[in-house]
Amino acid sequence: MTNRLAKETSPYLLQHAHNPVDWFPWGEEALAKARGEDKPVFLSIGYSACHWCHVMERESFENDELAQILNDHFVSIKVDREERPDIDSIYMQAVQLMTGHGGWPMSVFLTPDGGPFYAGTYFPPDDRHGMPGFKRVLVHVLDAYRSRRTDVQAASDEVRQVINSQLQPKGTRTIEQHGLDRAAASIAQSYDPENGGFGSAPKFPPSMTLDFLMQNSDRYEDVIVNTLTKMAHGGIYDQIGGGFHRYSTDAHWLVPHFEKMLYDNALLARLYTRAWQWKKSALFARIANEILGFVEREMTSADGGFYSTLDADSEGVEGKFYVWSRDEVIGALGEDKGRTFCELFDVTERGNWEGANILHVVGDVDAHADLVARGKCHLYGIREQRVRPGRDEKILSGWNGWMLAAFAEACLAFDRYEDVVRKNAEFLIARIDSNGHLIRHAAIPGMLEDYSGVAWGLTLAYEAVHERRYLDAANRLLEQIRSRFADEENGGFYDTAVDHEKLITRPKDFFDNATPSGNSIACDVLLRHALLFGNEEYAEEATGALETIFPLVERYPSGFGYTLGVGQWRAGQPKEIAITGAVTDPTFRGLKRVVGDEFLPHRVLVAGSASSDLPLMKNRDQNRVTAYICEAYMCAEPTSDPERFREMLGIAR
Repeated sequence: MTNRLAKETSPYLLQHAHNPVDWFPWGEEALAKARGEDKPVFLSIGYSACHWCHVMERESFENDELAQILNDHFVSIKVDREERPDIDSIYMQAVQLMTGHGGWPMSVFLTPDGGPFYAGTYFPPDDRHGMPGFKRVLVHVLDAYRSRRTDVQAASDEVRQVINSQLQPKGTRTIEQHGLDRAAASIAQSYDPENGGFGSAPKFPPSMTLDFLMQNSDRYEDVIVNTLTKMAHGGIYDQIGGGFHRYSTDAHWLVPHFEKMLYDNALLARLYTRAWQWKKSALFARIANEILGFVEREMTSADGGFYSTLDADSEGVEGKFYVWSRDEVIGALGEDKGRTFCELFDVTERGNWEGANILHVVGDVDAHADLVARGKCHLYGIREQRVRPGRDEKILSGWNGWMLAAFAEACLAFDRYEDVVRKNAEFLIARIDSNGHLIRHAAIPGMLEDYSGVAWGLTLAYEAVHERRYLDAANRLLEQIRSRFADEENGGFYDTAVDHEKLITRPKDFFDNATPSGNSIACDVLLRHALLFGNEEYAEEATGALETIFPLVERYPSGFGYTLGVGQWRAGQPKEIAITGAVTDPTFRGLKRVVGDEFLPHRVLVAGSASSDLPLMKNRDQNRVTAYICEAYMCAEPTSDPERFREMLGIAR
């Protein structure tokens, strides 16, 4: 038996294609049925790597009795939040308004016109641990819809009004350094000096916040270095295969929620790369390259696209793929080496999690570097024989843009990954049609997250490999953002284009939550292109959008990590770097190596013969290898000497 979801492309929707629930994908067919039959809509939103989404499916959506209630009295719609962040954003706000919290699986009950009137997240099938059972919820909602329709409509109207009012921050705020300093100090107040990170459990990798602090001031060096080190040594990091899990359920970074998300690893690979440029820590370089190696190996399609997620579960058990017994490690590595390895990674007979062991660093791994490297390689080979977690092979344009940005930064820093950068850039450019419109995934049109993310990734790819087509494609996407996503009245950008499907509201998200907001990345790209193309209008638009957001930023700085970093760019004086001459010349490579070595968080780089028409290359000898640095409307003396170039960058910094 299959339902309508069998025709979808999303792995998450396909996971529900054999449920007895008569699921619809989001669309007019489902809403028309609800209107025609006057039935409430049950909207269920999740994603393929969500552990509790799987639990609710097994307990409720595969339950014939519950499915019959849904089929007889509701129109049931299933949405993959990764495919449709617009729908997810709107109804997540509704869930948070009605319950005070949010998460997935998201369970929302709607009137036939899409208005939310009752909401929650996970519901057990029966009353349990103080939580109402799903059956009781369905009966309650149905009774309210039938007998108290006026109250239902009033609740729906009120939620809509509040959501619409929240879309527009009140007032504006000028971006000034002292405001950014206050935001950094406010964030640092919740720092956990013992374990690194901010606050208590659960702990999410604060990648954007750390990047902002790194840009803001050296006074936060201990906060950044300690947090990056503790995360890298923790169980949240896959010590055998590389890459970070979603978050830590404890304050010590030991026990993760085991799913792996492309976006986390994109942001963290970029962060560790930049932290290496800042501190030249071998640990940070190793972690950056291990993350990227994991993505190359396990998350990359044959045509260069990056897959979305790896599940937390394998064989129906969370974390089973990643944990070890002491006997397994000793048996694999031998008594002596195995015992040493176990001491270094806290592998015991008793185990450190549910009778098994999550590897995390507790010893001096540097003193046993060869043993550790060989041991990890051997255990990786053994682990590959296990049943692997499921992989969501959606290729989302925005997430790919973020990952491309990470590979591009690492390409400059480590002089690797050029093939990965070029292949993914070409893959993304192929998703742009003749009208300049971008596809998110399958037939789903691109949203602000996609246009800004791909423009960002392509811009950094241009700087890494000097392929002018990448920069021009990024600029065309930027023009699409300006013409189709801008909020002309209130500033900033909507999440959806002007010609997008009409929903109950036009979403406009400013917060940098697990991922950077489309607004913050769009402002980043605008500021970069203002310098690259000499277009002051771009800088003015970015400034206007940032000033719209900054009243919120000042109140909730920890929710705007990426936005604060863009504000730091706007408040400062970015370096404009141009390198002329043949890109294959050894001197050119030496000058470029300097740019990759240095932590230059606010800079643009122009190079390559195809860029001779860009403002930073005008009136400069394209046949001679020379580096130029301009900053704050002044240019330093040109040089062809890499060491002098490094010196000048150091003085400028």
